[in-house]
Amino acid sequence: MLRGSLGKILLVALALALVAAFFGFGLDKYLTLSFLKASREALAAAYAGAPVRFLAVYFGLYVLVAALSLPGATVLTLAGGALFGFWTTLVVVSFASTIGATAACALARTLFREAIARRLTGKLKAIDEGLRREGAFYLFSLRLIPLFPFFVINAAMGLTAMPLTTFYVVSQLGMLPGTAVYVNAGAQLGRLDSLAGIVSPGLVVSFALLGLFPLAAKRAIALARDRRARNTRKGPTA
Repeated sequence: MLRGSLGKILLVALALALVAAFFGFGLDKYLTLSFLKASREALAAAYAGAPVRFLAVYFGLYVLVAALSLPGATVLTLAGGALFGFWTTLVVVSFASTIGATAACALARTLFREAIARRLTGKLKAIDEGLRREGAFYLFSLRLIPLFPFFVINAAMGLTAMPLTTFYVVSQLGMLPGTAVYVNAGAQLGRLDSLAGIVSPGLVVSFALLGLFPLAAKRAIALARDRRARNTRKGPTA
């Protein structure tokens, strides 16, 4: 019992130390669009020189940012699209973001349960009601249409009885379309050689998708819920 409590204390201390180091050493300034814009050529050269190692560091950083709910995931996604291209970034970010989200969910469930429960009382009630009504589909809808911030969903789900395997699979599928939209925007930005490229069809379409995706996802979820409701009313057929 004592050993388990000591281990929990050490893990909490490690998580808090990582967050404190991130902000204390000013690492957050490196996950901004202005820094990435200024360092684009250097980052591209580093990637060209050691692509596997660079991708491994990028993957690990993304998992850490997502797991500890640090700022910068969106910038990392855009930067990945610009540096690695669409398909490579989509695969890397899809798995890194989902692994990080699952780790955040596990941390909330095992280490920070009481603190999170106090902070998210109102949001937890809404999420609990949604889960009781729709089950895992509710998490899928939250991933498609983020009614709550990314870190709130991870933390709140950690206080539910949803298995981590279910959380992982549903999150992987639910976040994929939105991830693809942001990766595509980053890939288009990476192709800019001059200000004239800002009005290129590819970039215009990419940013249009950023605005239209939430609306399309909301409509798709509404249609899916209507279909589920109709099937429920019909009941089993002989």
